[in-house]
Amino acid sequence: MIAILGNTLLLMSFAFTVYGILSATLYTANGNRKFMLSGERAILSSSVFVILSTIGLLIELLRSNFTLEYVARYSSAETPTLYKFSGLWAGMQGSLLFWVMILSVFIIMVIYQNRNRHQKLMPWVLITLGVIQLFFLAMSNFFENPFTPIPAGMVMNGMGLNPLLQNPVMLIHPPLLYLGFIGFSIPFAFGMAAMITGELDTVWIRTTRRWTLVTWLFLSVAIIMGGRWAYVELGWGGYWAWDPVENASLLPWLTGTAYIHSVLIQEKKNMLRIWNMVLIMVTFTLTIFGTYLTRSGVVSSVHAFAATDLGVWFFWFIVLILVTNIILLVIRRKELASVNRLESFVGRESGFLFNNMLFVAMMLTVLWGTMYPILSEAVTGTKITVGSPYFNRVMIPLGLLLLFLTGVGPLLAWRRTTTRSLRRNFTLPFIVGLILTGIFGAVSKMTLIYPLISVLLISFVAAIIFLEFFKGTKARHRMTGAGYLKSFFELLEKNRSRYGGYIVHLGIVMMFLGFTGKVFDKEADLSMNQGDIKTVGHYDIEYTDYWLETPETNPDTRSNHAAKIVTLKISKNGSYYTTLNAERRFYTDQNNQPSSEVSLKATLFEDLYIVLGSLDLHSGNAILKVRVNHLVSWVWLGTFVLILGSLVSLNIGGLIKGKSL
Repeated sequence: MIAILGNTLLLMSFAFTVYGILSATLYTANGNRKFMLSGERAILSSSVFVILSTIGLLIELLRSNFTLEYVARYSSAETPTLYKFSGLWAGMQGSLLFWVMILSVFIIMVIYQNRNRHQKLMPWVLITLGVIQLFFLAMSNFFENPFTPIPAGMVMNGMGLNPLLQNPVMLIHPPLLYLGFIGFSIPFAFGMAAMITGELDTVWIRTTRRWTLVTWLFLSVAIIMGGRWAYVELGWGGYWAWDPVENASLLPWLTGTAYIHSVLIQEKKNMLRIWNMVLIMVTFTLTIFGTYLTRSGVVSSVHAFAATDLGVWFFWFIVLILVTNIILLVIRRKELASVNRLESFVGRESGFLFNNMLFVAMMLTVLWGTMYPILSEAVTGTKITVGSPYFNRVMIPLGLLLLFLTGVGPLLAWRRTTTRSLRRNFTLPFIVGLILTGIFGAVSKMTLIYPLISVLLISFVAAIIFLEFFKGTKARHRMTGAGYLKSFFELLEKNRSRYGGYIVHLGIVMMFLGFTGKVFDKEADLSMNQGDIKTVGHYDIEYTDYWLETPETNPDTRSNHAAKIVTLKISKNGSYYTTLNAERRFYTDQNNQPSSEVSLKATLFEDLYIVLGSLDLHSGNAILKVRVNHLVSWVWLGTFVLILGSLVSLNIGGLIKGKSL
């Protein structure tokens, strides 16, 4: 019954989307408002059908209804209820439905928010979003249908969820990533509408400003949460490996970040109009490209889905987007030409432009490194691996340049910055940076150039940010006579965009501090028997106990897996520090597939990171990987600060009160 209902809802959604696109197109041809209203209602109905079908699939996952092939593949009777939610996006069919469901929610929001606004833009916004929705509905209806039935009683229990996905972070990371990817559809649709109608002023940018910022925030947090998942689940000791699918999420973030900065120039100075249009077009195209990479089978990744025939359809959809974008850019090239020009290389406009160039250079670097093995195999038949050394060699200097501009750019004056202003704004932060770098070099005995430059720039940019808050708060205090704390919050309230941006930049500075700590990491592979004590860095690791837990001995917490466990007593600098339990799990509903659970003791300055590779229950011999990772917590703390800054910029209070995105 659910298979029939789910398929009916998806087919109805497909049909209503087709009708909505045609009806809105007729409105653009004859101006009859009835066609526009009919098209809106059709797209709204289609979106509601998609949401209902997604809810239906989720209910069947929670019920463990194994008469659906998708449920049988990605759930089991033993799968914990919490992780049955993850089953919704664990497989190809469910993830595509989830994708179009989020887009449908966004479409409903856009239609509701703009029901009495932007009469010229909205028909083409609706058509653009309808075409995107139609493509994914076609994939769900005719190629990867999540409601494919199997005869009742044929499957008594499902295959269960991939053990790597049975982690709390994977309840957060994929939805945020989808929100980030799909959210860029909205500014793209408004950009397309502006191009088609010739309404090329800043209206479409102002209308989608909050959409873009919220989308960017979702994608930023999703990328970091993906790093957190890799850190605590995959067991290799890091959080970013330049994996192709990791790169696919980074690509639109880079161009999206460039776009967020660049539109400020268009709004303030009516410059970079064609550049901004290209950026939003490229950003949206890269979100579809990232979706293509994960679903086409062209790359091998722990994040990717199995190879399917969808890659061909995604490829041609990307071609359609690119051709349409190029045609519109050629047609509107004269209207998009900027009236004003750069007046100085030492001005805020130039700072933003250099910032944009760096982001685009980083995007092209990552894109080339990601696609080169695929292109090489297609041309020569030999697949060449492009690993971390290539990415690090190019991206580290680009990243440091970007960090420098993060501090310098906002303090440059519009049009032209005087030498006096440069000295006033940057002398003290530069001195602070030199002093702190000298202290760091002396204490750590660091001689590598990149970590020293990184510490110098981190100190320099952090000093600039704190000085800006100090000077602004002090000026506010003098002007109003209010206390310093009240003056600080009034400062934030009066200029949310500027000071929220500073907080975001501070979060990024904190992340760079975490990245820099990697140079101090230590690693050791240990073979230990019960009672052994071994030393890694300033930690003494004593192997005190081991045992086996099974679903029978511990059904409450191990309903779908058994676990071999070792207990380790940790001393630091000769004193007791903590006790850790490291696990090697074997998932019974996945043919006893093994998975190591990271045992982690994290502090502000370093993490003790232990992975159990194997345990012989007869002899008690354990193989352990032990890492001492430095400053990793600053990456996660920086994420919280980035979120805080974004919420300040967005005026979250206004959003809660119902102001439009």
